[in-house]
Amino acid sequence: MHQTTYHRAQSVEEAANLAQGASDPRYLSGGMTLLPTMKQRLVAPSDLIDLRHVDAMQGVSEEGDMIVIGGATCHNDIATSEILQSKVPGLAYQASHIGDPMVRHMGTIGGSIANNDPAACYPSAMIAMNAVIRTNKREVSAEDFFTGLFDTVLEEGEIVTGVAFQAPEKSGYGKFPNPASRYAMAGVFVAKTADGVRVAVTGAGDDGVFRATGLEDALAGDFSAASLDGKSVDSSNLMGDIHASPEYRAALIVAMAKRAVVLANGGDPDTKAATPAGTAAA
Repeated sequence: MHQTTYHRAQSVEEAANLAQGASDPRYLSGGMTLLPTMKQRLVAPSDLIDLRHVDAMQGVSEEGDMIVIGGATCHNDIATSEILQSKVPGLAYQASHIGDPMVRHMGTIGGSIANNDPAACYPSAMIAMNAVIRTNKREVSAEDFFTGLFDTVLEEGEIVTGVAFQAPEKSGYGKFPNPASRYAMAGVFVAKTADGVRVAVTGAGDDGVFRATGLEDALAGDFSAASLDGKSVDSSNLMGDIHASPEYRAALIVAMAKRAVVLANGGDPDTKAATPAGTAAA
């Protein structure tokens, strides 16, 4: 790797000031994407500003009727949070199925959201729950925040400090992972609220995370996996690669949506929801 200067920020303000004074800074959260790209010499930041020790960006809490997760909170802390396990089990389940134990103890929700990998899990939860992304400069709705593959509305020097959302009445996540990377080949987050049902898909769209409005309509009338029988998703805007064709991903989306609904309704998605023929449970 190229030479870089490491900084351990103790506050959001200190981190932002350090970035302003550097020629080519990068914020370091979990480092799950940044450090590998540095090792491959794809990026060579002049300064690494570590956010993992900023107390204000840690943990899961409740603020009135909102649940707030600090941007530097790791996946494992989200997976094991009593608040989330009780009130948003779909998000706790989602976090528990990210990567492997090392990734879950190092990777953070803020880093994942800021990077916006098209196969990352959290963007689907943020969209489905109509979350607000908090930064050191503003608050942005999740639907406005994610703008394309690896692309967000974040400006230079802007930090994802946390996310906030109202707990849905029911939530669930179904994921079919790539067997090597554990990234989603199709991941579907379903959230039911008093205002209706929202379904968001990751890992399959050729422009990143998106809402599956057809599945939302089906579930609005009958929030059960059976209501998705015979439903289909348009494959024209889905990814195709060596792992799965667009048509296959379209089938996976419906199957993973069924798993998500099973979980949301209190069942075991790993044993009770359908998958396309020839696939194995995640």
